[in-house]
Amino acid sequence: MAFTAQDVKRLREMTNAGMMDCKKALSETDGDFDAAIAFLREKGLAAAAKKAGRVAAEGMVYVNVAECGAAVMVEVNSETDFVAKNEEFQKFCAGLGQAILENNPADVVALAECKFPGSDLTVSQMQNEKVLTIGENIQIRRFVRLDNTMKNVAYVHGGGKIGVLVRMNVEGIDNNDALVTLGRDLGMQAASMRPQWLNREEVPAETLEAEKHILMQQTINEGKPEAVAQKIVMGRINKFYEENCLLEQAFVKENKISVQKHVDAVAKELGGKIAIENCIRFEKGEGIAKREDDFAAEVAKMTGK
Repeated sequence: MAFTAQDVKRLREMTNAGMMDCKKALSETDGDFDAAIAFLREKGLAAAAKKAGRVAAEGMVYVNVAECGAAVMVEVNSETDFVAKNEEFQKFCAGLGQAILENNPADVVALAECKFPGSDLTVSQMQNEKVLTIGENIQIRRFVRLDNTMKNVAYVHGGGKIGVLVRMNVEGIDNNDALVTLGRDLGMQAASMRPQWLNREEVPAETLEAEKHILMQQTINEGKPEAVAQKIVMGRINKFYEENCLLEQAFVKENKISVQKHVDAVAKELGGKIAIENCIRFEKGEGIAKREDDFAAEVAKMTGK
């Protein structure tokens, strides 16, 4: 089956593949468009596989609260910060957010099989398309979806470096602007102060016991008698809560009161009740070991020395 330059151009527009690759695909498939697209996708998948082993610790955290009130937050990693600023990468992240809102997948594996919004491709296929066209390893690391049975507020720091979702149980308050302001203030608090838990009740028993043991040994090593050390340790455990539990931290905008007291004050002013049910914080690349290039060795390799 013969094909023309217009066919090559059309295939390129459909697949974002290179002109010569499109020409080769049409040649290999005797001008069959569907077969040519399959040919290019197979080639793209092979290219993606080669990139899959490269460290992806950059990227962005995409956060969105939909008009219906449901919320989504997803971390998508790339190899470089430059790609995270790419419009196509950002559109891909937004599309993932929409797919999560629409399908409510159980995990990243289930998300991969969902249809990508505005496309006939699955999320996994679209991901591989982006790897091919953008030229970097792209990984969907994690996500969270919150339903609209409570008030959800999003906070984004540094253009997607950190994302926070704050979930509030609200009674007797209709002032949406005030609730959004409160939620964003708490999101900023979580972004900057990195609380590990919402409140002291969420601290795992084993973590608390380990902390008490460490503090007890420190206090005894300071020369305090064990009976006195017990009281000192209890005071230091309260300090541990204040540093690691969001609601017990000093409020960043008014450090003379705790976050919980600020929430209570806002609720009183608005004439209702507010309970912070959850605060979820994603920071791009946290916990991923980034590649450290040996610059001197790379230069030596390039110069043959």
